Order: sequence, then structure tokens, then C-alpha cells
Amino acid sequence: MDPPDRVPAGRLSLQLDHSYSFSLLGCQHGLVLISHDLPRQILVWDPVTGDQHRIAFPPWVDGIKNQIHGAVLRAAGEAGHFQVVLVQASIWDKQHLQVLACVYSSEAGGWGDLILTPIPAPVYCTGLSAVLVGNSFYWRLAGCFCAVLEFDLERQSLAVIQVPVGEGNSFTVMRAEGGGLGLLSLSGLTAQLWKRNTDCDGVASWGKGRTIQLDKLLSPYSHEIAPLFILGFAHENNVVFLTGGDGVIMVQLESLQSKQLCRIDNIFDQHHHAFESVYVAGTGIGGEHDGAELVGNPKVIVC
Repeated sequence: MDPPDRVPAGRLSLQLDHSYSFSLLGCQHGLVLISHDLPRQILVWDPVTGDQHRIAFPPWVDGIKNQIHGAVLRAAGEAGHFQVVLVQASIWDKQHLQVLACVYSSEAGGWGDLILTPIPAPVYCTGLSAVLVGNSFYWRLAGCFCAVLEFDLERQSLAVIQVPVGEGNSFTVMRAEGGGLGLLSLSGLTAQLWKRNTDCDGVASWGKGRTIQLDKLLSPYSHEIAPLFILGFAHENNVVFLTGGDGVIMVQLESLQSKQLCRIDNIFDQHHHAFESVYVAGTGIGGEHDGAELVGNPKVIVC
């Protein structure tokens, strides 16, 4: 962002031991979740305060052979506590996988019970961050069919939800306009919003929402826009990050304002996560200068 609404670069610089394999799993509620495969640890990092919490993998996690996915959130009403959800697919038989999940509570100081559900193979979670809608986290699934994996924090259950999007489409899970579970799908230069509805009999179905034509929004950044892909989504601010192959473009879905953030080489080899936190620039933690205090309006930082 432009000054003065810019966090110093050093605040988001985390020094990691690059002799180990690590991956960024996602961001939520101003916390960043990172997996360290070889030390078999999960790192929960608060860039605003600098706090770090290292948690050993639960025994069932194989951090080398299968990719781990996860999400982090602050515990309701407990600013000093958080929860981590880890999910991982493992082979059940030749035709099926099973997804394993477990929740860590910083207040309890340990992992909860193992939860699992079978899913058709081959299906895998994409590198996009999980989305928190109500009491559930959602991950996009891809492979032999497109679907969404749901983990209900309250019920401690897993489920697979089919989506109305073809395999050739790029899509992301989001919070629907007006609340509830939603999707944003891309077909060419057209973005389609969807919402998951439930009727009086408890039967759920997908309904179409707004259709957004992206050609005019993106034309200032390229005369010939290549096919678009979704790189990430900032859910608190309703912002999607897109690429046509030559950089990152941010589109705010309510105002329909767009901005080119940067140009990055080998952009398709990277995962992009939106870090959103609430702070006031120029005020410090513990009286220090150039710090940040957790109050006020949300600012979007891409990391």
C-alpha cells in the first residue's frame, strides 16, 4: 500500500532455517501458519507482535510424503489463544483416499481427537488458503472432480461438497454476499459469484449471484490479457488476486476497483496468501516507534 498505510518490510520478514523444508499454509485473524516438514513442527506467527509458537506435528502426520494443509484462527473471546486445524490426505485403497484432520488448542496445550472421512481418488487440496465461514473451514479440492472440503469446528466433522464449476474453470471459495458459503469462478474474462442456499426442507443447492466482466477492469494493465487464474483471496476485505501470467492484479469485488500490485517471474510456481490485520501505522507496541497497535481499520498485506 502507499505511505502512510504501509507496514515496515522488516515486520513481515521471518528468518527461517532454509536447510529445512517449509511451506506457508495460510493466514487468518492476523496470524500466519507455516509447516516445517523436517523438524515436524507447525509455526504460528503473529507479524504484528513478533510472537512465535512452535507446535510438534500430531503423530499421524507424514510431512514428507503427503502435503499438509491447515488453517489458524484466534479463539473466540480469547485474544491470547488460538486454534490450528491440520488436514492431510492418505491412501485408503486403490480407488479412495481418506482425509485426516485434527485441531490444536493453545489453551488446552495439545491436539484433539483424529477425525477422518473417505474421498474419491485422485483428489487433492490446492495451495489456496482455507476460508472461515461461520463455524467451518473450507478448502478447494481439485483432481478428478471439483469440490470443497468442509471441516466443521463445532461438530468436529469433515464433509465433501460438490460445486457447480467445471474442471476447466479457476475458482475459489469465499464468503457469499449476504453471508454463508460462496464461490467465485472464472471463465475467460467473466467472473461468476455463487451462493450455497438451504431450503425449508434442509436441502442445499448452489444459486448464481452477480456476474462481473473483468475486461474493462483489467485493460489498463495489459492490451492483450491472457487467460486468468486466481492466486488468492482476502476474505475480510472481499478482494481477489488474479494473474494473466505477467503479474498480480488486485480486484475489490464490491467497488470493482482494480490495481496492479507487482510483476513476478515464475508466478505459477508460487502460492499467494493474503495477510489481513487490524492496526494503526505509526503507533508502537510497548511504546516503540514504527510499530503497530491492534485497533482501527483493516489493511491488506500480500505475502
